[in-house]
Amino acid sequence: MKKQIALALAAAMSVGMLAGCGGGAASSTAGAASEAASTGSSGGSGSLTISWWGGDSRHAAYQEAIKAFTEETGVTVEPSYGAWSGWEEAKSTALAAGQGEDVMQVNWNWLYQYSGEGQSFADLNEFADIIDLSQFPQSALDACTVAGELQAIPVAMTGRTFYWNMNTYKAAGIETAPASYEDLIAAGKAFQEKLGDEYYPLCVGPYDRMIMMTFWLESNYGKAWVENKTCNYTVEEITEGMNFIKSLEDNHVIPTMENYYGAGFDSIDKSTQWIDGQYAGIFEWDSSANKYNDALADNSGFTVGEEIKWGDKANGGFAKVSMGLAITETCKDKESAAKLINFLLNEEKGASIMGTECGMVSSAAGQAAAEAAGKVKPLVKQANDIVMGFVDFQLDPDYESSKLKGSDGIYTDAFDGFSYGDYTAEEAAEILLDGVNGVLASA
Repeated sequence: MKKQIALALAAAMSVGMLAGCGGGAASSTAGAASEAASTGSSGGSGSLTISWWGGDSRHAAYQEAIKAFTEETGVTVEPSYGAWSGWEEAKSTALAAGQGEDVMQVNWNWLYQYSGEGQSFADLNEFADIIDLSQFPQSALDACTVAGELQAIPVAMTGRTFYWNMNTYKAAGIETAPASYEDLIAAGKAFQEKLGDEYYPLCVGPYDRMIMMTFWLESNYGKAWVENKTCNYTVEEITEGMNFIKSLEDNHVIPTMENYYGAGFDSIDKSTQWIDGQYAGIFEWDSSANKYNDALADNSGFTVGEEIKWGDKANGGFAKVSMGLAITETCKDKESAAKLINFLLNEEKGASIMGTECGMVSSAAGQAAAEAAGKVKPLVKQANDIVMGFVDFQLDPDYESSKLKGSDGIYTDAFDGFSYGDYTAEEAAEILLDGVNGVLASA
């Protein structure tokens, strides 16, 4: 019951926060974005709709780029955009109703989950005379090929690493960023003793915990999380992973989920605790480096951390196609939509505006344009280099199924229930294993 009350309170507070924050670019066109989301695909040639999620700087880059596209081609583009919270739920509903925008920024797993038979997104091989596919690594194109069709163009490859606020660490008497499990345990004690109970070396939500536990398991066992459509771990092994996460709570390295939800924030970068330095670490995508850096009241201590090798069997961890640009089957002017994608990702004018707002660019031409324009963000490049030089595994496409990572999904149930004391470590492991295999079997 405590968990349900806290979740309800957090959800109610999130609605209020979303109404009050969001920043200039997103809020200035809220009406237009809302209208675009409700009307879906444009009615004919000469105009397009496009949707994406992200932070304020990504919103600004997309808007500048689509304005440049309109000036060059005469094709008007109506945007719909917002924060990630609730985004997939809204867009999956729109896709099911045939109301997706003409061009959609999509998560990699959407291709499998919402277009497993090619029903939602167009085959972009048919527009190879417009989109220069030779600029993209074949492995990335292959990852976006589902049901024999290239259903999205890969924007970037990404993975997770740590970011630290070294100002807070130094206030706790720690001069170097954590590089091991032992460092984190020592930091938890120092934070509590020197700064107080409200200060934590690291903050991770339920999905962050799942990813970090996967890294830990792969490091200690040297095998991928999923193989041949089956979870590659036993209940006993996952129980060890759950206890690893619990040890971080018990040693004041991370807040409990009750503490996490009680703070009432929509995302960590929007939280007072991150902004003011009470949470001094996060485990996030490399493409998010600037978002978290910019959110800090004092970012002079912001540091991109090295990966932590949790075990000696492998480095552990995974990389994935971070997102793609897809054309919906309901789009009335697919050729113009293909031109827009090529403009954003391959052409000098568009790619130089987009830079690394969506992560390190997969397109060779796009990356060159971004570099020439000085739009490759050093923090994003640093984080991406760290991730890509470390991880040993690829992400299974069903790992990010909404049935697993959604706010009411299996990951949240398992990690929340365990943190609240509703489940033992073994019970949480059983829920996780059964849930993952259930999704894999139905995919």
